[in-house]
Amino acid sequence: MVKVKPIEILKSFLPQTCEHIENIINHSRTTILMDHRGDIELTWYLTLFSELVHARGGTLLIYKKLIISVFHQCIRIIHKHSYETIAKAAKYLLKSLTQFYPIRSRLPIENFNESFAEFLSIRTWGQYVDFDQFQIQFRFPDANEIDFACEFVNTFIYDEFQLLNEKCLQLSNDERLRSLTLIQYIAIGCLHMVPNIESNLVTNLVTSVIPYSSKYRFRYSMYSKEPKFRDNLRMRILIDIGNLLDTLVENHSDDVSSIKTAINIYALPSTYYGTSPNDIYGLCINIDSDENLFKDRLGGKRQNPRFLIVKQIMLHIKIFELYHLETFTEIDKQIVLKLFELSINRYSEIRCNAQVKLFSILNEFSFAYQVIVDRINELLNKQAEIDHDQIKGCLYILLGDDSFFLPTQHWWTMMERLWPSIVRLNHTNKLSITNVIDEISTKIIEEFHTPPLIENINKMSVDSAVTLWRQLNSGEMKICEEQHRNKIQSYNNLMEMLNTLLNDDKSAWKQQTISMSFMCLLLQKQIPIPLSCIRTFVNYLIHDNMELRKYAIMGMIALFRLQKPPRILIEKPLDEILRYEHQQLPITIDEKCSPGDRDDNLWVTINDYKIPDKQIEWEETCFMDKPFHGYYKWPKVIEYCMNKRVRYTQQTMPEQVAIVYDRFIDKNFIIQLTQSAVLDEDDGDINFSENRFLMYKGLFRNFGNVLIENLMEQLYALILETIEEKQEGCHRAAAEIVAGMIRGSKHWTLEMLDELWMKLIPFLDEVWKNFSCENRYYWSLCFKYGMENQDPRRMCRLIDYICSLVTNNHMMETAFNEASRWFLVQELKTFQWRIPSVWCIINNYAKELLDHPFKTVRVYIADILSMSISFDIILPNGKSIRHPNIDQFIDTISERLHQAIEIYEKTPSVNNSDQIIDIDLEVRKALNLIETVIQIHTYLFHWCQQPVKSAIIRLFPYLCEIESIVANHDFFEDTLITSRMRVAMSYLYTHLLKEFIEQLEMICTSSKWHSRRAAIEFAQTLIFCNLFNSRPYTKQLNEILLKCLFDEQLEVRTIASMTLSGFYQCGYIKLTDKDLNYFNVMSKTNYFTKINGKKVISGENIIKRHGG
Repeated sequence: MVKVKPIEILKSFLPQTCEHIENIINHSRTTILMDHRGDIELTWYLTLFSELVHARGGTLLIYKKLIISVFHQCIRIIHKHSYETIAKAAKYLLKSLTQFYPIRSRLPIENFNESFAEFLSIRTWGQYVDFDQFQIQFRFPDANEIDFACEFVNTFIYDEFQLLNEKCLQLSNDERLRSLTLIQYIAIGCLHMVPNIESNLVTNLVTSVIPYSSKYRFRYSMYSKEPKFRDNLRMRILIDIGNLLDTLVENHSDDVSSIKTAINIYALPSTYYGTSPNDIYGLCINIDSDENLFKDRLGGKRQNPRFLIVKQIMLHIKIFELYHLETFTEIDKQIVLKLFELSINRYSEIRCNAQVKLFSILNEFSFAYQVIVDRINELLNKQAEIDHDQIKGCLYILLGDDSFFLPTQHWWTMMERLWPSIVRLNHTNKLSITNVIDEISTKIIEEFHTPPLIENINKMSVDSAVTLWRQLNSGEMKICEEQHRNKIQSYNNLMEMLNTLLNDDKSAWKQQTISMSFMCLLLQKQIPIPLSCIRTFVNYLIHDNMELRKYAIMGMIALFRLQKPPRILIEKPLDEILRYEHQQLPITIDEKCSPGDRDDNLWVTINDYKIPDKQIEWEETCFMDKPFHGYYKWPKVIEYCMNKRVRYTQQTMPEQVAIVYDRFIDKNFIIQLTQSAVLDEDDGDINFSENRFLMYKGLFRNFGNVLIENLMEQLYALILETIEEKQEGCHRAAAEIVAGMIRGSKHWTLEMLDELWMKLIPFLDEVWKNFSCENRYYWSLCFKYGMENQDPRRMCRLIDYICSLVTNNHMMETAFNEASRWFLVQELKTFQWRIPSVWCIINNYAKELLDHPFKTVRVYIADILSMSISFDIILPNGKSIRHPNIDQFIDTISERLHQAIEIYEKTPSVNNSDQIIDIDLEVRKALNLIETVIQIHTYLFHWCQQPVKSAIIRLFPYLCEIESIVANHDFFEDTLITSRMRVAMSYLYTHLLKEFIEQLEMICTSSKWHSRRAAIEFAQTLIFCNLFNSRPYTKQLNEILLKCLFDEQLEVRTIASMTLSGFYQCGYIKLTDKDLNYFNVMSKTNYFTKINGKKVISGENIIKRHGG
């Protein structure tokens, strides 16, 4: 109200409010100013007064004397709520008098004030505005408002400064807090009028050839006249409040509230220029809320009205005010150092408040944190007279907040000093301090991104930078080179120091863990890693502590990647590759996007692939490891990695590589490594470790097959372990090594691969003999990680081995082994569409086991069969013809399903012999097949993009027919319902929907009431999920439902009535008066009839009455 109609509101309320305040103070019997309990009526009028002075500055000038009078009378009130209210009133008054604000937020419409007959203003509500015609205007304070604001500040704030300077120690805590609160709010209201303190810049923070301050700085030339105060208010606050803080900390350190308020005031001169982060946050929330109200959710376009754009402009102005400050000066440095000392105070509340202000300043000025790093380092490394509060304060400064985190600031000199200090800190066992250290190390691990020591900038980028700016002179080049040398020196010192602390016998295991985690973060490729650090990583792979072993593994993964020999990339046009792959047959290249099976992508599948006989042919083969390559179309030029990579040998490997090689070639080290891996657990669970797999992958990628012999011995020892408690861990460790071997052999030579698989296949056969339900999961993951993102032609040996598990005769195998074979076959899904011939083979073998006696085997069979036919889909401008056909497969199992249903219905399901009840073998096989078909149908909707085909519709009647079987065997009832509902919930094209309606008509004439009920229940979900394309079949469905509504079976009538009423309710079928009359007549049908003069109940009439 005050902002919309300021003149009228102030005229009506302000004089009366001021009069009431004056009367209450003058007629109070007690000294109300010194009463700590306060006066409720006075507090209420002061609150109203503070809201009234929120009006525009121009309207407040009329009431200047009244406003000043109220402040004179109430400025000394000691009641906390009252003086906080009067302090807020002072802030609101100054902001109203001195801040600029936009005007005319409404649309600039010429006929806005015309009569309602000509123009309705409501029609313009929410309209967006053209930016080119925006014409935003601002209102700036005039000279009288500036004079009023300066007079107000000079009248009140300097008296409070004088009071605190002269009587600080004599004042009570409440009086001191009152004075500081008033100073704080007046300063917030007027400091945006006060220029920055002139001071020398702090120039020695970092070595740089360019200024690192803000390019644009906020200037305060908006006022019509220069504001005049007695002196520079920022400097006065800095001096007086700084001295007051020293006095309070020394003499009244228990007055925490006053110290916290003084800290808030002391931080204002450095960063406050009229806007705070809280102001920005509140305005952002307000704008987001308004934007959501005006968002066009259907059109998706955001067209903001004028008032919202005005708010956004003001938001960006305030952001500019907040973040474009002056550069870091000696005055700012003085404030930072003072806040730092307060941040390590013995009182936790003072520490917390000072730290919040310290973080805000450090976040505003680039590299300002450099001024406190030495002091933090000094306190953390202090040996004598240790102060726990100072240490805790330093640690919380290091922990920072959401906006500022000191340890990850990218400055190597600082990291060189701070990170070892964090690791070294172990002067106390106090839980609060150790918890903060853990939080700091965890936050470093989560947020630190290793900055490159050497910028890899190409010549083109350098030339562009010179064009945009200028060429560096010789002096500047020397600065850059010196900075580069310093960074490398700091990096090496940091790594050596962390390594020393890690290997120090006096270091606790937690310190060692933190040190090693930091070393893992710092590994990078630009410069050689210190040899001592490499030795440490390798040696700690067999350390007694599991946490240290985990970090050592992570370090070795990084080391192997850094030591990885370079790849050889080749670019070839597609026609050249095709000529090499099909030397005699011409292939037509389709340049259009034609997804699916084409002649020009057959070569990336495993179909008809044969391993080359010569190494040169193997190296020139174009392997495409990602499954999307070639599926849609080919680029004109294909870039791929040559199937050849340089590997380290004893004669060529550098010293840092030789350290790793010498340890892994040692048999004793391998034994210790594998045995330690057996013992590793993750929260009590034995899980396949992806990190160990990556370590072994890097090991075999870099060193080839020279380590195979040592590891094969250990692999056999692991899988032949006789101690039952260790068997699961041994198989997991072996699976990790084998997965690393398979994946690491990606670029081996043919000879090396032949040697590897000659050893691996007998080993995998031995693994097969020692399979258990606990360890088969690890070997499944072994195959998964080994084959992931690999060209199937490259993995043809492993694929052949997995296929042999299916194709070889295993008549004497146990049910567990049978299930395990199909469990492993599931991992072939990683190759997707690129192994069509394999899917055909698996499909042929698997579909013969639909009635397998063991449920686990049937579940895997169903999953694999649905997977094998999932690639048969209809593609736009493409085709899929190489994989098993869904229609043919479903028709085949439909025939078998029909036979199974007949067997179940004709054969007695229970045999009684010698008082033993057993299910007939033929019936059991029929039930097994029925259950498997249901599972195949369910899994198909998980794997296939287009599961609904004509054959699925032809299968549907059988899924309804077996409802009667489910009634007697409820062990797969839920699966059957889910299977049917997945069809109903699928989007169906018109021709498929028509076939479904025809099937429903046929099923509803079935002699089995279970089928009829299932069909009607299915129809409701089918129509609701295909409501928009099922309109043409309204009449047919209405006839079906009306017929079933008077079915002889109660269950069918019940579900038909529910389905029909649902269609009526959603408007799919219109309810006519004729229908209502018909139902009304049927519901009143008399079910008594007279036969030979006697009343007899008619079953037919009961059905009619119930249906109606």
